[in-house]
Amino acid sequence: QVQLVESGGGLVQAGGSLRLSCAASGRILGTYVMSWFRQAPGKEREFVAAISRSGGSTYYADSVKGRFTISRDNAKNMVYLQMDSLKPEDTAVYYCAARTSSVIVTPTSGYQYWGKGTQVTVSS
Repeated sequence: QVQLVESGGGLVQAGGSLRLSCAASGRILGTYVMSWFRQAPGKEREFVAAISRSGGSTYYADSVKGRFTISRDNAKNMVYLQMDSLKPEDTAVYYCAARTSSVIVTPTSGYQYWGKGTQVTVSS
């Protein structure tokens, strides 16, 4: 089992940047596919980005491709989401999630462990 805690959210103007962090405790992080999801008010939780166990493969939602970068440091048990060129529509609570399988998937049902989220607000 793994416990996940997100940090780094905040208020930023459109065009700005934020870096989210996800700290993992418990089992070794390198055994999990890691992803970021987000949920805006009144909307369903949606996939943002994923990274393979080794960090060699990444996958992004079309809405963030070219602007967001997911990375991981297994030695530090950390996962990151660098968010650049932020837009007001990126405003949401961002969640870190872990999946025990080696296959990257996008549905929320594919992830066994979740953090409590960190709020990102982008003003226009």
